[in-house]
Amino acid sequence: MAANGNGVSTPRISLARIQTEKKGNGICHDDSGKTVKATTIDELHSLQKKRSAPTTPLDGVQGTFASLSEEERQRQQLQSISASLASLTRGTGPKVVRGDPAVKAQAVAHVAHHHQHHLEAPTISVSDSSLKFTHVLYNLSPAELYEQAIKYEKGSFITSTGALATLSGAKTGRSPRDKRVVIDDTTQDELWWGKGSPNIEMDEQTFMVNRERAVDYLNSLDKVFVNDQFLNWDPQNRIKVRIVSARAYHSLFMHNMCIRPTLEELENFGTPDFTIYNAGQFPCNRYTHYMTSSTSIDLNLARREMVILGTQYAGEMKKGLFSVMHYLMPKRQILSLHSGCNMGKDGDVALFFGLSGTGKTTLSTDHNRYLIGDDEHCWSDNGVSNIEGGCYAKCIDLSGEKEPDIWNAIKFGTVLENIVFDEHTREVDYGDKSVTENTRAAYPIEYIPNAKIPCVGPHPKNVILLACDAFGVLPPVSKLSLAQTMYHFISGYTALVAGTEDGIKEPTATFSACFGAAFIMLHPTKYAAMLAEKMQKHGATGWLVNTGWSGGSYGSGKRIKLPYTRKIIDAIHSGSLLNATYEKTEVFGLEIPTEIEGVPSEILHPENTWADKQAYKDTLLKLAGLFKKNFETFTNYTIGKDNKLTEEIVAAGPNF
Repeated sequence: MAANGNGVSTPRISLARIQTEKKGNGICHDDSGKTVKATTIDELHSLQKKRSAPTTPLDGVQGTFASLSEEERQRQQLQSISASLASLTRGTGPKVVRGDPAVKAQAVAHVAHHHQHHLEAPTISVSDSSLKFTHVLYNLSPAELYEQAIKYEKGSFITSTGALATLSGAKTGRSPRDKRVVIDDTTQDELWWGKGSPNIEMDEQTFMVNRERAVDYLNSLDKVFVNDQFLNWDPQNRIKVRIVSARAYHSLFMHNMCIRPTLEELENFGTPDFTIYNAGQFPCNRYTHYMTSSTSIDLNLARREMVILGTQYAGEMKKGLFSVMHYLMPKRQILSLHSGCNMGKDGDVALFFGLSGTGKTTLSTDHNRYLIGDDEHCWSDNGVSNIEGGCYAKCIDLSGEKEPDIWNAIKFGTVLENIVFDEHTREVDYGDKSVTENTRAAYPIEYIPNAKIPCVGPHPKNVILLACDAFGVLPPVSKLSLAQTMYHFISGYTALVAGTEDGIKEPTATFSACFGAAFIMLHPTKYAAMLAEKMQKHGATGWLVNTGWSGGSYGSGKRIKLPYTRKIIDAIHSGSLLNATYEKTEVFGLEIPTEIEGVPSEILHPENTWADKQAYKDTLLKLAGLFKKNFETFTNYTIGKDNKLTEEIVAAGPNF
């Protein structure tokens, strides 16, 4: 009994009675709820997980592994991974076994009862690494990779929206000066070498030294992550890639950025077409020939391999594979492109080229159009296709108002690189540059609501070259001839605003061949010739769109308003701009429309917006001179049997 506030006793509310009954052994049991079907805690944990079901039906499977049992399929899969990790001096790979070494009971049981699932190294290859098993964490899911990162990788946290925050170590961007390509009898003639080229040579012997260093490091670890994935959504021209890495962060990054295979495709994967060995936590030997720092990113096109040492920045893998595609695809008469791509509801496709700050991501992301991809594409006889399975977006100063699609894509499964967050709420401060200004988010393309899956489309109707002209002399939009398209494609122009010590800011011209000079393998004119051929064959129109300044250079003029640029892009998509009246500009010889709906006519010709006409002409000639000087690198290269096409391209540039 208990007393209430008046001192009157009231009966307690009794608890629910536990129903028990005596079993045959005379012991009472609690029968109020059903018991689990487990006798130990380990058994109970095993009930939590069930085996993954195939994502595609396996009936009528055709392929290398189609008639194999599951045991044999797994054995061959591990054999392939072991071969990838083989030291060439020893000629054999490590003993490999699937599973996390931390799950000891499972691993021991697996080794003890399934000897056919690991590979014995020959006894003559005696070393510490040959006496141990290397555990392979194969194509783990995002949830599994989260667990690995949180548990074992310092600097890994789950943010308030569910994304995985990671750190890339000392390097927070690519290291282009440390990238090397093996020069041999084939690549010596095929690749672009010398002035202006991103390809820095190394010999085969040095590559093998670095490969051995990377493989030995990976084999010394208790576990490695292995991703088997695809590049290129065009099924006839896709490339099988294998990524061997030491970090869950790298594995999840590539899970997002490459095309994710179905279980059926994984079971029939076979031998990869290209392999990355990411030993980025381990430095290269600076005494090795061709090495200029402790970082080295090495491509061997003959062996179809890439080695990464001394940098944990994940973007090296993405752009390394893009370089590979810039070599492999043109061999199939397929043009590889550093561009955004979207498609209208009527099937009209547009390509967007542009360097950083030109608005490529903003303008190619249009809620009225389907997104095929934001960065890397192929143009084949079948149409266009995205090379990747994800997006790698800049995060600095990101907001839901400015970039709602990217903002909403930062959720569970997304990798957030080098961002800063509140230590308690885990809310990200996208304006904080404490680690780096190059903060990034990597997420599957399906996270974008209007993404077109599969990421393929018909032949493009419009090729849009974007330039942020801080000199303020290029028109907001110009229609280009085929030769002009090639000239401006090879030039890859934009202008950056650089601050100087005394506080004066002035524009600085930046040129990047094919709008992606750091990644191309062949001479830029080869890609330009392929672009012109495909545009001519499929009736595509070239456009030069200035998203920069009007009415003066940076400091005196004003940035062209984004709504005006969007109206221009809409007019290109609709086809109405083709029917406009055009007039020709001086020096650059650009065709500019006299009228566009929703855009003030006075801004269409840049000279009209400048109060000081002489200053306009001086600035125009200054920019034209910068174009000419930059193009000198390409004038000595002959396209085709004669020099006619080269002469046409040079003539399409500024004349003064």
